[in-house]
Amino acid sequence: MISKLKSSTIYGIESFVVEVEVDLSNGLPCLDIVGLPDTAVRESKERVRAAIKNQGFEFPIKRITVNLAPADIKKEGPQFDLPIAIGILAANKKVKEDSISSYLVVGELSLDGFVRPVNGILPMAIKAKEEGLKGIILPFENKREAEVIKGIEIIPVNTLKDAIDFLNGELKIENKIEETNENIPVYDVDFSEVKGQEGVKRAIEIAAAGHHNLLMIGPPGTGKTMIARRVPTVLPELTQEESLELTKIYSISGLLPRNSSLIRKRPFRAPHHSITPVGMIGGGRVPKPGEVTLCHYGVLFLDEIPEFDREVLELLRQPMEDGCVSIVRNNAKIIFPSKFMLIAAMNPCPCGYYLDPFHECSCNPGKIQKYLGKIKGPLLDRIDLQIEVASVKFSDFEDTKTTDSFTIRKRVENARYIQIERYKNHGILYNSELSGALINKFCSIGKTEKLLLKEAFEKLKLSARALNRILKVSRTIADLEGEERISERHIAEALQYRNLEKYYGL
Repeated sequence: MISKLKSSTIYGIESFVVEVEVDLSNGLPCLDIVGLPDTAVRESKERVRAAIKNQGFEFPIKRITVNLAPADIKKEGPQFDLPIAIGILAANKKVKEDSISSYLVVGELSLDGFVRPVNGILPMAIKAKEEGLKGIILPFENKREAEVIKGIEIIPVNTLKDAIDFLNGELKIENKIEETNENIPVYDVDFSEVKGQEGVKRAIEIAAAGHHNLLMIGPPGTGKTMIARRVPTVLPELTQEESLELTKIYSISGLLPRNSSLIRKRPFRAPHHSITPVGMIGGGRVPKPGEVTLCHYGVLFLDEIPEFDREVLELLRQPMEDGCVSIVRNNAKIIFPSKFMLIAAMNPCPCGYYLDPFHECSCNPGKIQKYLGKIKGPLLDRIDLQIEVASVKFSDFEDTKTTDSFTIRKRVENARYIQIERYKNHGILYNSELSGALINKFCSIGKTEKLLLKEAFEKLKLSARALNRILKVSRTIADLEGEERISERHIAEALQYRNLEKYYGL
């Protein structure tokens, strides 16, 4: 007696279908699971045995073999509990055989037969639709996550018995989609709360408009972290496609809140400086997304960037340049998306008060150079804007005319719309993504602009990459002003955002 039904597992950020085959035969009573199961899958036989008995069904006293096909791919996770239990009961003629082939089945079982939520439901629901299945049977707590996929039935169940009764036509499950306001992202912070620092706000606006990376340098207490946490509030809202991709990442990582659907807010990730390379980039025995993927379409904030391990910072170079992370294993290559804005902050020296007019620095030149030297040139070349954050004056707190996030976001959206229209036939979205050939095409400058750029190149000893990034920032400044041509003042302003050089010139 053999039964077959479909389940799913995750590898990388994608789902693939696993066929669960159950065979009941005469022989010594036992339950064997084959098909490269991990520990969680192998342990499911005890959960399944107890759940079937405690839900009032008879567990067959036979030799039971469960095969998870294809057999050459590692299966992990507890989501196979429910399909294995249903497969055993179907092979024992307790479930209508023709009903189980139309659904993808996932869910973890407790010993009393209740169905617990699992990670990765969204990509599984997408896969069920792509495979042309009628629907997906899943834990009740995961239903909101799967409801964003239209065109398939979403069957949420609380217990194993509910699933069996539904498949036998004895229970009708209606999935009523609840209306929510999740389409409107609401932030509890705003740039209007930042007093003074208008120059920094301008730099943030340019960075957000062109999707540029930014480094803030200044003494403690000047508001660097406060400003960074408000960057997502000035970024355009996520598109439906971006929101879906981001939700998939958080779903498989187990970070999506239960009973929630699509992520609508751009992520803001601020890992501690003790983070490991795997924690930042992703990986592990079974590769999982790291911080650079969890902040996809959002902001990665590195506070006190010189305190991060050098290897971690060096590993950032590839995702910053390519917008993805490639992790190679013996049997596969996994690509995690990682299009993020890097916002970094640092003190100008170990004590934090070098060049501060209000405090005396206690560091000698050697200590300062060693501290600044932790940020290597190749990484700095990939940071388009470097801005000094000065101490706030008391008069700044009395100024009530501070720029709010809504005003900044509108200007950012207008600039990004210009870029989307300009690059719609070139496979990119932002000025920061311009390649060498596209820079020549879209960042052409006149004679006076070239003279200014030449003088800056020689005086600041810029690299070719840094020169290109100055042109990209100039292009963004021009877009914010609605101008097609890059002028001398746009380049002059872009050159002002190369502030780290003055700290090296001790």
